[in-house]
Amino acid sequence: MDLYEILEQHKIWVETLGQEGIKANFYEADLRGANLFCADLREADLRSADLSNARLCGANLNGARLCGANLRNADLRDSNLYDADLRGANLLGANLRDADLPESTFIIQGEKYFISIVNGDCVNVGNQSYSVNQWRQFNRQTIEEINGKKLLKFYPRLLDIIDFYCGKGDRPQWLKEQNCVE
Repeated sequence: MDLYEILEQHKIWVETLGQEGIKANFYEADLRGANLFCADLREADLRSADLSNARLCGANLNGARLCGANLRNADLRDSNLYDADLRGANLLGANLRDADLPESTFIIQGEKYFISIVNGDCVNVGNQSYSVNQWRQFNRQTIEEINGKKLLKFYPRLLDIIDFYCGKGDRPQWLKEQNCVE
């Protein structure tokens, strides 16, 4: 089935509440640059799909599973992402103007890294995605393994950002000790 047949079957599936048609499954699909303008992708499985540079403006992605999807530079203007699962999704450079995002989802710009916080729990920094608790508990070696000394230097700022958007939390002991020395 080609892309448009899948979308048509999915539309039927949505309209008949799953009684007819076929639910769209784009798990790990290569949809780079796809034209999905105003597509109805409610509840679709788009986990780990490559949607970089895709045209998704006006698309209905309500309840879609987008875990680990690559939405880098995707056009998501006026799209409905409410209740979409964006954990681990790469939103770097995505146009989210007037998009309806899930509650507790924040896009932080103007920092050394692109940062998004999805559903108040999953924090994406650059292309790395971990839970709030994982970010707060990493040891120095893990931070350096993720992105070297650059991230290590930025790490206290990252924790400040997480505290601001997700509520104040504990800092790793090694960071507390480091701050006393500096």
